[in-house]
Amino acid sequence: HGLDRECILSGIMSVNGKKVLHMDRNPYYGGESASITPLEDLYKRFNIPGAPPASMGRGRDWNVDLIPKFLMANGKEFRRRFTPGGLHLWHRELLAHTTATATWDPSQLVKMLLFTEVTRYLDFKVTEGSFVYKGGKIYKVPSTEAEALASSLMGLFEKRRFRKFLVYVANFDENDPRTFEGVDPKKTAMREVYKKFDLGQDVIDFTGHALALYRTDDYLDQPCCETINRIKLYSESLARYGKSPYLYPLYGLGELPQGFARLSAIYGGTYMLNKPIEEIIVQNGKVIGVKSEGEIARCKQLICDPSYVKDRVEKVGQVIRVICILSHPIKNTSDANSCQIIIPQNQVNRKSDIYVCMISSAHNVAAQGKYIAIASTTVETKEPEKEIRPALELLEPIEQKFVSISDLLVPKDLGTDSQIFISRTYDATTHFETTCDDIKDIYKRMTGSEFDFEEMKRKKNDIYGED
Repeated sequence: HGLDRECILSGIMSVNGKKVLHMDRNPYYGGESASITPLEDLYKRFNIPGAPPASMGRGRDWNVDLIPKFLMANGKEFRRRFTPGGLHLWHRELLAHTTATATWDPSQLVKMLLFTEVTRYLDFKVTEGSFVYKGGKIYKVPSTEAEALASSLMGLFEKRRFRKFLVYVANFDENDPRTFEGVDPKKTAMREVYKKFDLGQDVIDFTGHALALYRTDDYLDQPCCETINRIKLYSESLARYGKSPYLYPLYGLGELPQGFARLSAIYGGTYMLNKPIEEIIVQNGKVIGVKSEGEIARCKQLICDPSYVKDRVEKVGQVIRVICILSHPIKNTSDANSCQIIIPQNQVNRKSDIYVCMISSAHNVAAQGKYIAIASTTVETKEPEKEIRPALELLEPIEQKFVSISDLLVPKDLGTDSQIFISRTYDATTHFETTCDDIKDIYKRMTGSEFDFEEMKRKKNDIYGED
């Protein structure tokens, strides 16, 4: 189970002609990344004594995503029509993607997500802004020339240099050496490209973390091609949407798995909620079935999250997440009703970034006039709550907070012999990139071949016919 990975994989496997049985011990779709409603359930889940105060409005007006992630959309083939709820993305017309990686078609995952029937049922809204933290304050991430020149994030001379850099990135084409200006996309490290434009540390911080969306600074010593393409993509997406390149579904991410359940059902897949898993049955080192309520469902392959197979995973770290309910927009965001804030690790003497994702009643996830901000980061010390403080300080006053610390688990068993394929736990990022890599990795381990979107499209057209 799980918002995207297991649900998306069951959708893909169904389309690929596999017979899929999808069991979830929970009474709702989406596992660890579920949307919690009503608000009372969130209080219970975090053991907060008493009922939510009357000031929180109706409990049913809340859909709180435990692990929010924004979708980054790049609408090349995108027609939009506005509905009262915001953007309705035309089924199969939207090319969206999680943050790009040069090595594969960045639009694959969300293209898949939208191309399947899922978007018929979803309305998205553009997030109102992306912000970056510098010296204790937050600033809008500038990603167009006009914004860069108006931004108080840089001094005058820095702005000119940054503008030159943006123009270079916009014109850059990895297949046209005339656009390289002495840079070798496959060899020159990104650090050298920054040096070439004489960009200072603050600018490097927001470019790498808020535009290219890296989580650490390892990319600085890698060939620059991927980073330049990521920045290019961000700017192009932004140009299309205006406020930010991020989308978030109305009623929260819990809407996505239900769409995948429908997709799987069209291809003969079966969903069972509220099914306790008593035992995973393994014979001669290979999975042969799952036992639930005294019955055995036989299978050749099994996909699950780490919570079902504790003996086959290892802990590689922890993530702290703090869900905060506010009665006000975040300061210095021009009263945005939704935004993302990235606190680059350098700014707070850390090795990993801190993320804040804020959504509100505008997305039908909270009562009128309320805002939900979720701060998350990778734990680095014995005092995680202290580590996340810089983010919480930006949100004050906080009406109610819900703190969780979860282990980051990864499979020790890659499934080659056992045919048990285990996803990783969610990391601290507020976008879908790493999730995407995991899906493609599991797909490859299961089938022995790379995930091919075009192939899936052909199979789907056999059933549905062409558009």
